[in-house]
Amino acid sequence: MDVLYFAWVRERIGLPREKVETEATTVNDLVAELRAREERYDMAFSDLSALRVALDQQLSDFDAPLAGVREVAFFPPMTGG
Repeated sequence: MDVLYFAWVRERIGLPREKVETEATTVNDLVAELRAREERYDMAFSDLSALRVALDQQLSDFDAPLAGVREVAFFPPMTGG
């Protein structure tokens, strides 16, 4: 699946997107796999309350299932102005 990173998440990980082979069944499982990779991922995902996730461009929850999902995007909450 494609995993996309936006704003400071992208800056901490150092990539805008990557293809990920995963056995994860939920977003939380995917985050755990990513955090175990390297310190930069661990740092980026250390506070999930500061992140939002979208599955196939639909805002979702971290306990959402990944079955059939082609794209996961992580980003900080958006603010209006």
